[in-house]
Amino acid sequence: MFVDVDENTFTLDPAELKKGLTPRTKAIIPVHLFGQPANMDPILEFARAHGLLVIEDAAQAHGAEYKGRKAGTLGDAGCFSFYPGKNLGAFGEAGAVVTNDPELREKIQILRDHGQARKYHHTLVGWNCRMDGIQAAVLSIKLRHLEEGNLLRREHALQYNQAFAGIDDVATPFQANYARHVYHVYAIRVRERDEVRRRLEEKEIGCAVHYPIPIHLQEACRSLGYTEGAFPVAENLAEEFLSLPMFPELTEAQTEYVANCVSEAVAVEALV
Repeated sequence: MFVDVDENTFTLDPAELKKGLTPRTKAIIPVHLFGQPANMDPILEFARAHGLLVIEDAAQAHGAEYKGRKAGTLGDAGCFSFYPGKNLGAFGEAGAVVTNDPELREKIQILRDHGQARKYHHTLVGWNCRMDGIQAAVLSIKLRHLEEGNLLRREHALQYNQAFAGIDDVATPFQANYARHVYHVYAIRVRERDEVRRRLEEKEIGCAVHYPIPIHLQEACRSLGYTEGAFPVAENLAEEFLSLPMFPELTEAQTEYVANCVSEAVAVEALV
């Protein structure tokens, strides 16, 4: 079951959790979207009250914090992606699960290695999900530079925010007072998003849409029976999100150029 998101943070809205609770519910999976943690205290409180596990999707939140604690360390387990484009990226496909639960850790380790408790002794049906040693070597070095990269992302986000201040047609990302955002994605909200994107691409500015189709409307989830209007906040955001260039190596001149082009594009669309 899915629940809608908070319109400001784009993360799971704890007030909606009760609507998604069924007798089959085993866990809550809050997604720390774009680099900002979900509001974890009420999520954890709800989970404890109903005997549920909390599995954090921290795939976009390397180094992000919730009230001073690292994303991925608040629930029963935290899942990270090390896809090359992430704040902490490998040279290929890689990922990790973190947990303080010894029993859960052991089960995860068995599942990742064909279900083997020890070589040739299969206690579970598992997968080949072992991370290559070369990826671990790369990540061990890049990890040392994660904080520096996150600080640069935050500086770029501040520059964007200042450039868009006072422009009513551009809604900038909101950082909750409990969070330390690491801006894996810097997604603004604009009307006529597709036309604004087209104008930016004419200026040779690479931008993207994260994400054009909400998960409940994906073909793969049709069997769940959701239709348009089921989660209006998520659906509205999907029509307005536009992700601007965001990576540590951006220069001040580049962010200024992008911001100026966005301002021009939304001004033109407001006149059309």
